[in-house]
Amino acid sequence: MKEYKKIFIITTLITLLPIVAGLILWNRLPDQIATHWGMDGQANGWSSKTFAVLGMPVLLTVIHVITCAVTLNDPKRKNIHRKPLMLIFWIIPVLSLVINGITYLTALGNEMNVTVIVFVLIGILFIALGNYLPKLQQNYTVGIKLPWTLNSQENWTRTHRLGGKLFILSGFLLIICGFLGNVTDAGTFFGVSITVILILCAVIPAIYSFWLFRRGV
Repeated sequence: MKEYKKIFIITTLITLLPIVAGLILWNRLPDQIATHWGMDGQANGWSSKTFAVLGMPVLLTVIHVITCAVTLNDPKRKNIHRKPLMLIFWIIPVLSLVINGITYLTALGNEMNVTVIVFVLIGILFIALGNYLPKLQQNYTVGIKLPWTLNSQENWTRTHRLGGKLFILSGFLLIICGFLGNVTDAGTFFGVSITVILILCAVIPAIYSFWLFRRGV
């Protein structure tokens, strides 16, 4: 835990950094700020300026702290390679900068395609996760944690090899979907896309893991 204290402090401060930007921009920001967008990229939810500037970064920081604490206290944490662990440390801070950055820019009147940005970012995250999944060893926090993968190292290894490929494929599909959603019926298109990606990343690995289990793996 002590060896990660410095990176934990740095990433926590970065997660809170949008508060500083929000306070600097305070007088230029409207009293009501868009904080939620629909699949068509149009704002459909608003919050007070106080919540947008203070509440959102604090909420993300709480999530960051809990995520790091759970991961670092995993009984099998030593099986989590350093690179995937660093990815866990940086996911929320980067999201905080991007989400709050988008919120401030749109509040100041800048036109942005939020849907494309979000899908591209999530796609990149899936690609990164897919790259690291095959390198993970058994643990209780990160990976495809099923009764069969946790019961057998070989089952875990094979399932994560397949899962890694499917996550990378899903990442590229998410990026493509982000751009294609602008030229079709956004709601239906994104609904179908998310369903396909859930099947790729959750259903297929689970079925494959169970199939291996039934074969004695």
